[in-house]
Amino acid sequence: MNSKSDKLIHRKVSSRSIPIQKVCEVGVYLPETSNIIDFIKQGKETILIEPEPNSIQAIESYFQNYNNVTLVPVAIYKYNGILTLSKAEASTFVSDLPASPALINDHYQIDDKKNIDVECKLFSTIDKGDIDLLSIDTEGSEWYVLSTMISRPKIISIETHGKFYINPFLKEIKNWLIENDYEVWFKDKSDTVSCRKGLINLSLKEKVNLRLINFYLWFRRNKKYLKL
Repeated sequence: MNSKSDKLIHRKVSSRSIPIQKVCEVGVYLPETSNIIDFIKQGKETILIEPEPNSIQAIESYFQNYNNVTLVPVAIYKYNGILTLSKAEASTFVSDLPASPALINDHYQIDDKKNIDVECKLFSTIDKGDIDLLSIDTEGSEWYVLSTMISRPKIISIETHGKFYINPFLKEIKNWLIENDYEVWFKDKSDTVSCRKGLINLSLKEKVNLRLINFYLWFRRNKKYLKL
């Protein structure tokens, strides 16, 4: 979750003059924290997907005068129907997941009284195949977006890690990216951003930064096991 008004992904895409016409974010939380808010304010055609009722209300209010924004109030999952979500402060996640940031980093104990049932859909029922930039932050269920996606966006941002947390479907995500000709462009403390191969040539600085962030992430996860 990043509340800065000028997101790193927007700065990086703008610095490379990558043409973006349509953007999509799955798992928005609050509108002010949207990872693609800069693109929205530029007038790019936008799909926002969010299942949590309070967040839906906030998104509707914040973007009510933005004709370029379509809000789809559902969760993305592996079937169309009803899905149970657990709520842990700012984190809303699929209750059946083996791991999520709230479970791993915050040691959240699922409380059935705080669970909510929401409508869920396959991403393929929403995706028309024309998304240029996709941001996915669904607290552990990001794979369910990729697994039925029709589009092949130029840029894909996925929450893959964070402190001690590692996405439970990281292997599937990595394999999908390789099989569909993507390469890792950059990472931050929670997200991995990949681009279509051939879209850009990574600079030496970007390659070095990627090595450094990989080491930092490894060290942060393993420092409690290291004898320093």
